[in-house]
This record gives sequence, C-alpha cells and structure tokens, in this order.
Amino acid sequence: FYASLYKEKGLKGGHIILLNSADSEYFQATKAQAMLALGAYPGGLQIGGGVNPDNAADYLAAGASHVIVTSYVFRDGHISWKNLEKMVDAAGKEHLVLDLSCRKKEDAYYVVTDRWQKFTEEKVSLELMEKLGAYCDEFLIHAVDVEGKAKGIEVSLAKLLGEYNGHPVTYAGGVGSMEDIQTLKMAAGGELDVAKTRKAVFDFFGGIGTVVDYCDAAKKSLTPRKEFLEQLQGQYGLKAAAADWVLNSVISMGMSLNPDAKAVDNLRTNFEQQGGRVL
Repeated sequence: FYASLYKEKGLKGGHIILLNSADSEYFQATKAQAMLALGAYPGGLQIGGGVNPDNAADYLAAGASHVIVTSYVFRDGHISWKNLEKMVDAAGKEHLVLDLSCRKKEDAYYVVTDRWQKFTEEKVSLELMEKLGAYCDEFLIHAVDVEGKAKGIEVSLAKLLGEYNGHPVTYAGGVGSMEDIQTLKMAAGGELDVAKTRKAVFDFFGGIGTVVDYCDAAKKSLTPRKEFLEQLQGQYGLKAAAADWVLNSVISMGMSLNPDAKAVDNLRTNFEQQGGRVL
C-alpha cells in the first residue's frame, strides 16, 4: 500500500527498515513484505536493517534504489574498512547509503549501532564524512537523542552536517513543526534533506485535507479516532501503539500546518477526550 502511494505521489527515497533481526521468527515474513514493497516501486525506495554483502544484491534486484548500512560497517566500536569495501563490491558505491545515526556524549556526537544502544568510538565529523564519502552515495543521520519526540532538532548537529559539501545528507530527529523545519534549514544552511518520515506519515493520509475531513467528523461524533485506529491496525497491519503514534503524528502535523485552527483544536479536544495524548 505505502509503496504504491509513494509511487503515486512521486516521493522517492523513502526508507524501508527491517526491524526484526535475522534470527527472529518474524524475519522471513518481514522480509517478504519488504520485497513486495520494493517491487511495487522499483528504484523509488531504500532498504536497511541487517544489510550485508550476502543480501544487498537481492534487495537491489528486488527494486531498491539503495541499501542502508550501519552495523556491518562498524565493528567493535570502529569502522571496518574491510567490511566497507565488501559492501561497495556487493552493492556498488552508487547504491550505498551509510547510516551515521549518532548520540551526544560530552561535547561530540558519536555513531551508535545495534538499535542505537551501543556507542562506537567514531565521532561524527567533517573528516569522517569526507573519508566515508569515497565509499557511498548518501548519508542518513538520525539525531537519536531527540528521535521520535517531535520536540525540536539537534541544532549543533544540523550545523555540523550543513558544513559538509559532499553527498546528500538526510537528517532525522525531533522535527515536529514547520518551525523546526525552518530552524533546521537555517542551521544547516539549506544543505540537508529534511527527514522524510514524519512528512511521509502525514502525506500518506492525504495531507492537510485529511486532517480537515477528520476534524469535521470529530465535531459530529466521538468515534472517528477509534475508527481510524481500527483502520490502521486492520488495513495496514499496525500494532495498537504504532497506530496511535501514526494518528498522533497526523494530529500534531495538522496542528502545525492546518490553517483552520478551530478545526484542529476540535480534533485535539476529541482526541484527548478519548484518552489520547498529543505528543
């Protein structure tokens, strides 16, 4: 569904991330869904999660434009140049995205791996990005400390990334409003691609128009939120917590973007009356 919608909207570069590890009982089912999505939008999506030289070619053949790699390249706290060269041989530099997602420690940002739980010794810097740029086509950088909170970006990290003049850089983390996007643009000097995730979530449901329609329904009944959550869980296979997060994203983005402030306020009131909490 989402891959087809990305294709319909002409949105390239979306990320498919396999969250289940290869030893999970759910991995094969997860991978099968990912392959279907790649096939639905050939050349339009990137894929990450457990990518290595043994499976990179399969993902590219299935339709991925790029493969996203972190843990395979960072071993025992450092870059494994040998593994990086293997990835380039397997995928091609033009198809490789290096994920330098990082967390702050003292006065610097360090690359983190293994679901962002392990610090490496590699500091995110212009020097590091210039070295790694010889092996990849893009960088993906999550500001892990603010990721998912929608409470503002890591300005100092954005400024650092904005000084890099090489490959495209996608920043993710903390974006929750148009003001945050403007702050990001100013901090980075307009050099970063704003994180696609939250915008994509909003666009999936028709953008501002969906929020307006939802607000109108909310004026008449207290059931829209429940129905929307059931649709997300049923049609899109999301768990309850994930469905609630998606709906919350639609609401919070709508509160920032929708010119009809009264309608959005009605939606927020409806959402909270039903036990929701706007993040």
